[in-house]
Amino acid sequence: MLKVIDTTIRDAQQSLFATRLKTNDMLPILEKMDDIGFYGMESWGGATFDACIRYLNEDPWERLRKIKRNLKKTRVVMLLRGKNLVGYRHYSDSVVENFVKRSYENGVDVFRIFDALNDVENLKVAVKTARAVGAEVHGDVVYTLSPIHTVDHFIDVAKRVAEMDVDAIRIKDMAGLLAPRVAYDIVRGIKKETGLPVALHCHYTCGLASLSYIKGIDAGAEFIDTALFPFAFGASQPAIETIYEALRGTGLLAHLNLELINDAADYFEGIRDRYKGYSSEATERIDPRALRHQIPGGMLSNLVLQLKEYNALSKMASVLAEVPVVRRDLGYPPLVTPMSQIVGTQSVMNILTGKRYSVLIKELENYVRGHYGKPPGQISRELLEKVQPGLPPTLPSMEDIPKAAWEHFKKDEDALTYLLFPQLALQFFKGEIKLTQIEETENRRKEVKWFRIKVNGEEIEVRIEGEE
Repeated sequence: MLKVIDTTIRDAQQSLFATRLKTNDMLPILEKMDDIGFYGMESWGGATFDACIRYLNEDPWERLRKIKRNLKKTRVVMLLRGKNLVGYRHYSDSVVENFVKRSYENGVDVFRIFDALNDVENLKVAVKTARAVGAEVHGDVVYTLSPIHTVDHFIDVAKRVAEMDVDAIRIKDMAGLLAPRVAYDIVRGIKKETGLPVALHCHYTCGLASLSYIKGIDAGAEFIDTALFPFAFGASQPAIETIYEALRGTGLLAHLNLELINDAADYFEGIRDRYKGYSSEATERIDPRALRHQIPGGMLSNLVLQLKEYNALSKMASVLAEVPVVRRDLGYPPLVTPMSQIVGTQSVMNILTGKRYSVLIKELENYVRGHYGKPPGQISRELLEKVQPGLPPTLPSMEDIPKAAWEHFKKDEDALTYLLFPQLALQFFKGEIKLTQIEETENRRKEVKWFRIKVNGEEIEVRIEGEE
């Protein structure tokens, strides 16, 4: 039996609709989805915590509790960024422990835990705590392409993750770069070396995900991530309907109720138009060019906004060509939060100043100092010489919460929300968040630009879409 984790209400809506799906649009269909036969539903974590407060004026903890109340048979799954939790910096061990415990108490059954650098040291506290409270834990191996990211490299990372007593190893292909043959080799190698179940999480960005799933299943993968078709494909995951047909007759998905899958898909098709203002061609189309430039869609949009702030959008082609250089000099970190922001912003500074690394952003300096963890490869000598040693970072702890902030907390979890997003949380607690109406965004004007850049000596064309 192949275990399927549905991503519709977390990663799928985050990938296609900028994480704007409201809780009230999830709840009516959850009882029916609970009867489909999914092993779990990825329902929380990632960017949804931030988006609940920032854009939807919702309490993320209340969302979790409501989802849990509606899922009696299906495991509630969350994505956790190791020591980053669901924020954008590292937090003290006590905060990590407290957050994991509270997440479990509020409804999380399965924690999927990753680190942007595949530094297993950044996973240990979260994994240990989740195991201690009785949750199921899947340890992630983040997939990317570079000269050092070989099949053997990923298998070695998996072996170190397995030593933490996780229940499964998940291959996290957030940019859709994993090719079928490579998927087969990595899955087979991880199973051979660790003996653990292997999960495949692939985005459809380059059109490879379904093929990679089939080859990964052939190699023995026990878990796959899919979404219902209205929220599938493009920057999201493959549709469960497609995978179901591809495996029909094998018995691997015979436990799933196809009639209920179709009913649930019809429901999401019915609400899809409410969120179309947050979608774009860049997220909904298949674009194999990402295999060449490896720049995720979210990173592209951030670069556009940064250059607009400096009235320098005409320099986008130069910035895109600079990104692979900066990534190489940093030891080929995967371009996932927070590394995508660090690499992208430093690339912008290099181009705007006209001299590479004449100005170093604080986050890059901290990365070079090791504050984010161990880099996958060697950092360039130039950067090592430029960055002066610094004191270890002071990580936020519960003791850092000012007394004035406690006055706004109504429950224990509010303290964690504050530590993760201090200013935003206070606005939320005070009722000062202004809810953006979805309808107002549906007719937003967009500008589209094409840039020609050279990557690895090959000239390619990149389409950038941004809001005016």
